[in-house]
Amino acid sequence: MGPEPAAGGSRPRIGLVLGAGGVLGAAWMTGALPALQGLLPGPVNDVDLIVGTSAGSVLAAALRCGAGIDDLVAFQRGEVAGVLQDSGVLDVAAGPWPPAPHWGVGSPRLMLATLLTPHRVQPWVGASAWLPPGRARHTGVHAMVHALHSQAHQRGTSSGLPSSGLPSPGLPSSGLLSPGPPDWVERRTWIVAVDYDTGRRVIFGRDGAPRARLADAVVASCSIPGWYEPAVISGRRYVDGGVRSPTSLGVLARAGVDEVYVLAPMASVVTDRPRRPYERLERQLRRLITLALLREAQALRADGIGVTVLTPGPEDLAVMGVNLMDPRRRELVLETSLRTSAALVRPAADEPQVA
Repeated sequence: MGPEPAAGGSRPRIGLVLGAGGVLGAAWMTGALPALQGLLPGPVNDVDLIVGTSAGSVLAAALRCGAGIDDLVAFQRGEVAGVLQDSGVLDVAAGPWPPAPHWGVGSPRLMLATLLTPHRVQPWVGASAWLPPGRARHTGVHAMVHALHSQAHQRGTSSGLPSSGLPSPGLPSSGLLSPGPPDWVERRTWIVAVDYDTGRRVIFGRDGAPRARLADAVVASCSIPGWYEPAVISGRRYVDGGVRSPTSLGVLARAGVDEVYVLAPMASVVTDRPRRPYERLERQLRRLITLALLREAQALRADGIGVTVLTPGPEDLAVMGVNLMDPRRRELVLETSLRTSAALVRPAADEPQVA
């Protein structure tokens, strides 16, 4: 069931939020995309704005560079098709556990700021400063996004999508994908990361943000503190945007959209009651994330923006487990999500069963 047309008969401007969630979060979101497509008035690649965080940033980049839903589903199954086949990258998932980190703390400057001005640093961001520096690198992710981006240039179609018409002061009105470093300017794709020295959220692609290559921005958004090396862009270090917020939904308040659809693999509107202590702890964390997400959604609704939130349900949680970086569960999570997400949005009493 798609959104109602905006005033004057024009279609509503649609925003899509793809949240953080690791390897399994990406698998769950991929499985949810076909169901989400049924709610949209046009192709998911063609929504007016995509906000991607961590795993969601990889999906956002792939969609904007021309990957179709079937391509992404095949990729999660260990196959390659479409533009992903042309990228030459067979997989981007690492092992289920990180390599041993370096000695020391990840960000002395941020740690000091947390101690001196704790009211200015978001708690999870401040905590990330104390983690040891990670050793892993997103080599596969960078290679895939770079290849997809290059292919979009070669096709000469600015990722195959027409201009969105969203307000974007200060950005060039020509093609969305500008050749050469460091000026990819994607008006309709925002990639969320955190400056690891100041703790501030950075939204690459938004007006006023630091300029970066698309692949570099995605790697920055995916660089989990303590697991991956921080991404360095123009001399500054960046880490996973999910440290600040798993979705950053609130940044769409003044983005010029009428409807927002959210895939949030780290939240759960409907959860289960597992027996194992570590699973119960994980569900408590999900509860906190869900409450924060729903508060952001309510704030947008109060401003007249429609918000639809899709999250994993009890059956999804059972197959995801607590380690969202475990690639061994990826295909099972995908297949479960394909089924549960379709049931979630199936109309009942003329309304989708979503938050």
